Amino acid sequence: MTFLIQQTLIYAVPLMIVALAGVFAERSGIINLALEGIMIFGAFAGVLFVNLTQQAGVFSAAKEANDWIALQGFMLLAMLVAAILGALFSLLLSFASVNLKADQTIGGTALNLLAPALVLFFIRIIANQNTLQMYEGDAASWFMIRKANFGFGRNDDMGFLGETFVNRTYLATYICILLFVVLSILLYKTRFGLRLRSCGENPQAADSLGINVYKMRYAGTTISGALAGMGGFVYALTTANCASTGDVAGFGFLALAVMIFGNWKPGNIAAAALLFGLFKYIAASYSSIDINGDGVFFLAELGISGHLYRMLPYLVTLVVLAFTSKKSRAPKAEGVPYDKGKR
Repeated sequence: MTFLIQQTLIYAVPLMIVALAGVFAERSGIINLALEGIMIFGAFAGVLFVNLTQQAGVFSAAKEANDWIALQGFMLLAMLVAAILGALFSLLLSFASVNLKADQTIGGTALNLLAPALVLFFIRIIANQNTLQMYEGDAASWFMIRKANFGFGRNDDMGFLGETFVNRTYLATYICILLFVVLSILLYKTRFGLRLRSCGENPQAADSLGINVYKMRYAGTTISGALAGMGGFVYALTTANCASTGDVAGFGFLALAVMIFGNWKPGNIAAAALLFGLFKYIAASYSSIDINGDGVFFLAELGISGHLYRMLPYLVTLVVLAFTSKKSRAPKAEGVPYDKGKR
């Protein structure tokens, strides 16, 4: 059960934070279909920062001294870099949507096509291969929190809560959960959030009250880009051993499905992300899941093709959206370029 919870959180948390990224953009009135591309770019930016920092030897002394607190600071810096580059990349969508009044669906699709091509181009220049990895070591040895960091021995038991939520976990997971809570409060319980949501529901009315719709849409999309970029790096860190390959396994599109399934509401989005995260974990580890702890790998022994398990998260996405999308209520002005002269 401990491993099941840990792995579900590893897959669910990036979905959750990137789905919230989509909410910020769409609540401001901008359709952000570029979440996948921004995740890819953010993952690349974070991994590149880690690689270059390791080459420079900035945290070598901390690693040799097993200073896990300094290494967690290193990881937080990489998350910050990924967020900044994700926000900058999202400005392309903001400029096209707000200033040029271009079709937002086409703009987002263009960024989804641009990001992997651009990232693979840079990786080929930097590493002369198709994958950019850490310069030394692996993600677990550098960034994973273990019981030994708190003075426990290898065979010591930290109890269910300690073993599940502390041992062999990443601080990035909990940072994302904290950000999810704080930003959800910002969006729904503050003046800024009210103004942002008004621009996605009735921008003409918002403008009549003195709210700058253009600035609010830029703000919503920029926050969206920062969260998606961070989510991309967290995905690469926790599931891809801190490597960038120009791909995030469709997590950006899954996050869009989570957002729609959650009806643009943070509580529903968190529940949906856990559901999708569970199926993603099953798809990745079906052959080693011991449901009852009795040494029997039930899913592997069913004789079902592994391809079906790997398709499972996407099949579930289609089924869930087929039954729930009709009841979803998107922001009214979503995807509509704002024109001050239109009433």
